[in-house]
Amino acid sequence: MQLQLISFVLIIWNCMDYSGCQPHSTSRHRQHKVMTGGSSGCQQSGCLTCSDYNGCLSCKPRLFMHLERIGMKQIGVCMTSCPAGFYGTRSPERNTCTKCKSECDSCFNKNFCTRCRMGFYLHLGKCLDSCPVGMVHSDAQRECVLRCSAECESCVNSDTCNRCRPGLYQLNGRCHHICPDDYEPNDKLMECTPQVHCEVGEWSEWSPCSRSGRTCGFRRGQETRTRQVLQYPSPFGNPCPEISEVKECLVKKKRCPGTRRKSDRKERRNRNNRKDKESQEGRRERKRERDRDAGEREDSDNRNKTETRHRRGHDSQTISPEDGLVQ
Repeated sequence: MQLQLISFVLIIWNCMDYSGCQPHSTSRHRQHKVMTGGSSGCQQSGCLTCSDYNGCLSCKPRLFMHLERIGMKQIGVCMTSCPAGFYGTRSPERNTCTKCKSECDSCFNKNFCTRCRMGFYLHLGKCLDSCPVGMVHSDAQRECVLRCSAECESCVNSDTCNRCRPGLYQLNGRCHHICPDDYEPNDKLMECTPQVHCEVGEWSEWSPCSRSGRTCGFRRGQETRTRQVLQYPSPFGNPCPEISEVKECLVKKKRCPGTRRKSDRKERRNRNNRKDKESQEGRRERKRERDRDAGEREDSDNRNKTETRHRRGHDSQTISPEDGLVQ
């Protein structure tokens, strides 16, 4: 009885769409047979019962009945979900697709829109032609969005910004041209991040007194101590203090193993100096002796030459050149 009623409603509905519907058309529709889903006459998948003219009359469980318009005609179609502009309602008798309100492009039910048609803006499930106070409309989203501060590009509310305009830094929901104290700008994240200051550990013990890497053979030296960097600073944080210190130290002088005493070195130098002095005196004495010998030889040569000249002159006076006799 219910299937016959649905079929009659569809026939009357379709007949109303035709301006030239004649009285005998009713008898023609009444002659159409109602078929089950197993019949070859049901071309639509998901139909439980159908007719050649009206399509699906009932659907299989959990499917929605949707009246689809084809030209001037409407036929029943069984769908897993309702198309855009319709929402599904379930009942023990049948599941149907119901049209959303005229201002809704899509909806969850008759009182809750999920997207609005052009010229309307979604706010709390309603499609409004103007947004409430404190909000502005977004044509791209077709929604009412919060009116953000001038520095804010998008916000959670009028006091909380989640994206700042270019060139500004975000901190705790607000936008800053210059980050506040104890914060520094992060150009990569465009956020104000906390400054990190340098941290160092405790000083070490003073090192043994040393000089030029040695710990003996001197009286005045130096001691050093160091400390480690525990936390390096961020670009704008406080820099690290000195991590090493040096101070003068005074110790009792001690002889290094394998080295000679200063007195020994001095005595050795004195011996070397004496040897050098003696060798220099010897060289000078030998030179003087050589000079004396050379002078004596020169004097002897000169005397010999003089005597030779004297003898030659005497001989020329006593001997005549003609006879060679002595006068």
